[in-house]
Amino acid sequence: MNLTIDIGNSRAKLGIFDNDELVHRETVTLIDVKTLRQMTYNQSIENVILSTVASVPEDVEEFLRGNFFCLFLSTSTPLPISIRYNTPKTLGNDRVAAAVGAWNLYPGKNCLVIDAGTCITLDVVSTTGEFLGGNIAPGIDMRLKAMHHFTAKLPQVDRSGNPADDSAGGLLGMTTETALRNGGQIGALLEVRAFIAACEQLFGPMKVILTGGDADYFVKNLKTKIFAHPNLVLYGLNKILKHNVEILRG
Repeated sequence: MNLTIDIGNSRAKLGIFDNDELVHRETVTLIDVKTLRQMTYNQSIENVILSTVASVPEDVEEFLRGNFFCLFLSTSTPLPISIRYNTPKTLGNDRVAAAVGAWNLYPGKNCLVIDAGTCITLDVVSTTGEFLGGNIAPGIDMRLKAMHHFTAKLPQVDRSGNPADDSAGGLLGMTTETALRNGGQIGALLEVRAFIAACEQLFGPMKVILTGGDADYFVKNLKTKIFAHPNLVLYGLNKILKHNVEILRG
């Protein structure tokens, strides 16, 4: 039994795996010893992996290291895929874990991993298990907020509200509000669609795997076969943990 922990900027995701099966998952705003005790109570957890964008409270680290084999994901952690990124020390743990998760799900296939969250990351893993690199773009909410923040008169809009004019198939905004909304949403959609096409032209057939908070929007609107995996990062962390446990056991 493995515990995987992914701590982001605003929340933490925790998953308990029985071998390769995710048997329990929780999302919390604050990770502390109480939360960890409750989640691991009566569970045969042996190994833990933690990925974080911030520092971990000292008592949390002491609890994890004192009760389990604990792996803190870093740039020196052995991985089941190879990294061809020119600056691996700047490569986010979430991108690494998602790439490993995709490779584990579709070994021997070209994979395009799209994490549609605050930012949209688009990363390619080759048929031979190499992380080839990728792009980072503003997410939908970031685009909408930026157009208001960096201009004098454009209003702040969110995704709810009146749709664009149906007579144009929803493509054209007929008010400033719908023009902004379309620019943020449809603009991101067209960007992702074009990137998928460019990758397929360059690398051949791709398995396109979507994760992140906005994954549903892209899955519903992209005109290609998409695989949605909301827990892709947790699956990747579990695979990295198993890989390191196997190394230690020889």
